Amino acid sequence: MQIEKHGLSVGIERVGKTFFLMITAVGKLTHEDYEIMTPMIDSALEGVKDPTVNVLFDASGLEGWEARAAWDDFKLGLKHGNAFNKIALCTNKRWLEVGAKIAGWFVSGEVKTFDSLSAALNWLNE
Repeated sequence: MQIEKHGLSVGIERVGKTFFLMITAVGKLTHEDYEIMTPMIDSALEGVKDPTVNVLFDASGLEGWEARAAWDDFKLGLKHGNAFNKIALCTNKRWLEVGAKIAGWFVSGEVKTFDSLSAALNWLNE
């Protein structure tokens, strides 16, 4: 029996009202992954009036979402969408590039895709 690796690694840094959220996704994400990640993000932003969030999402190892996890992702975007300033998605998968364009309709900030983490970081730090 082969165990499939999946999950999220989340890092959050804060400087004043600006947050830098780093997410690395691996495998096929599940509802349980979001049950762990969502409270971390909620807690970090709690009590901060009009926070600004810049996101580096490394999806190079992402294979997809379970249906319920995709819904969790959508709800998370709606809940905190006004806080997002820039979202840099690092991927080489065409379907994620299309998904990023659709996600851009639901968040207030700018969403761009990149082939490399260094290019994504450079854009976030502009």
